[in-house]
Amino acid sequence: MHLADLTTPALVVDEAALESNLAAMAARWPGETLRPHVKAHKTTALAARQAAHGATGFTCATIREVEGMAAAGLGQDLLLANEVLDTRRLGRLDARVTVAVDSPETIDAAVAGGVREVLIDVNVGMPRCGCRPAEAGALADKARAAGLHVRGVMGYEGHLQAWPDPEERARLTTTAMELLLAAHRDVGGDVVSGGGTGTSACNPYVTEMQAGSYALMDSAYTAAGVGYAQALHVLGTVVHTSVARPDMPAYAVADVGLKALGMDHGNPTIPGAQVWFCSDEHVTFAADDPVRVGDRVLVTPAHVDPTVAYHERMHVVRDEDVLETWPVDLRGW
Repeated sequence: MHLADLTTPALVVDEAALESNLAAMAARWPGETLRPHVKAHKTTALAARQAAHGATGFTCATIREVEGMAAAGLGQDLLLANEVLDTRRLGRLDARVTVAVDSPETIDAAVAGGVREVLIDVNVGMPRCGCRPAEAGALADKARAAGLHVRGVMGYEGHLQAWPDPEERARLTTTAMELLLAAHRDVGGDVVSGGGTGTSACNPYVTEMQAGSYALMDSAYTAAGVGYAQALHVLGTVVHTSVARPDMPAYAVADVGLKALGMDHGNPTIPGAQVWFCSDEHVTFAADDPVRVGDRVLVTPAHVDPTVAYHERMHVVRDEDVLETWPVDLRGW
């Protein structure tokens, strides 16, 4: 199969860029020090590639991701890094599953569902989940009293991942991790889990790195200068062109719209073009060089995670050849 044979819009992954990214992160965080986050790609075949590069554990965002990874034989050490209040599906799995907890309620849910291992989730500056650092020790005591094994702590400095100034990003990461390490002193355990693609080069404080977007990348991370290659694009077909008029410059339209792109980080980009806007099924852009109806264009999403979740499959490509087609098999909850 060739690129020209694909129905658009289609997720395409450049194999060389993907392998370069996997190798680079594995060199920086080898073996069990890297716990790749599968929420970024939701694809067990790609997770298997990460395992081939040495990863022994994985981070998940949903119960469905945990189930799918276990079913694919990748359940050696799975962390559900989000709080859930019904863990019964997790407790039934033939896999090692650890759950993040940040309250008495989430501890009780882990016990009720048959989960045996937890990490205490600590808020290190992003107003989302996580307990206050000063509360972490008491929560760990409660978890142990309930019969759970507390492996350690986790904290996600998500608010810093795309910080534009690398030096300031590193300084703020240190501040965030000081909170996590203080909590760890109260909690104990072997694990200090956290980080992401944007802080993977400036966070030496964690024992395991939860990076995910590095494998495929997006334009927001590229703009932040995190140092990984853009591997994923949405392949589109030009379906309309317009000639310049006195009141309107020339523009083109491709069949990659809001229903094929994660838009929360802004418009996508198209090489050699200025993107004007996206609508449900279309992206309108002005190209530097003339394009024709039927031409194929590569649209780079600004946010990879929700973009992938819109699609049922991704195609691994080399030049014009489609090497493999992988189901995006970890979607849903």
